[in-house]
Amino acid sequence: MIASTPVQSAAREPSLSRTRAGLELIVFFGFAIGSKLVADQVIWKFAGPITLILTLVLLTLYMRTRGERWSSMGLRAVPGWKSKLLILPQALLAIVAILASGNLVVFGGDALGLWTAMEEPAGVADRFGGIEGNLTVYLTWMLVVWTSAAFGEEMFFRGFMLTRLRSVVSGIPFATALAVILAGIIFGGVHLYYQGLRGFVTVAAIGIALGSLFFLYKKNLWPLILAHGLVDTLGMTARYLDLDV
Repeated sequence: MIASTPVQSAAREPSLSRTRAGLELIVFFGFAIGSKLVADQVIWKFAGPITLILTLVLLTLYMRTRGERWSSMGLRAVPGWKSKLLILPQALLAIVAILASGNLVVFGGDALGLWTAMEEPAGVADRFGGIEGNLTVYLTWMLVVWTSAAFGEEMFFRGFMLTRLRSVVSGIPFATALAVILAGIIFGGVHLYYQGLRGFVTVAAIGIALGSLFFLYKKNLWPLILAHGLVDTLGMTARYLDLDV
């Protein structure tokens, strides 16, 4: 496997009590869900991305009051050319992990009769409808992909949520693995509303794969952000070009 990025000047992850980590998870995840439910009534297609960015802004302000930075959760400067060059193969491995875990679930579920692999969930078509051949809609979704999906989801569900969950379950055997699984299930759950059961299981599997790589890469978010953005870009571009992939 590709070696994890050595970090010589990374900010150390702060030591958190279970209580504080749990409260932070409840408050900020609760705010994200609550604000999305409100935004759904006004702008359903973009409610998730908008409220996730708002949640991250509030979370950033909160962390600053406590002297904490995103660098402690993986969004940090990568020292040296060797470490920077490693980001590309690490991102490639993450892309393989995303595609492999996603396809394994989709086609595995099809084999078990849980869903039809070639039939797209209705909610997905409703949300991304109108992108085919429409450059304005395509560019709008590209903005969403790289701000909310690539950066936003990796910062929140990997950087923030995983570090907090690991503090919450600290002391339990296999605490890191448990945190990765729990974060993956939550990540899948927030996609359930428009992707259904198939989307929930698929995204959960992808979340577990990315969470595992997050710790394998010594909590370096950059390869995951790059991989997430590229995979979603390929998917949106295929929709824009109306390609059957």
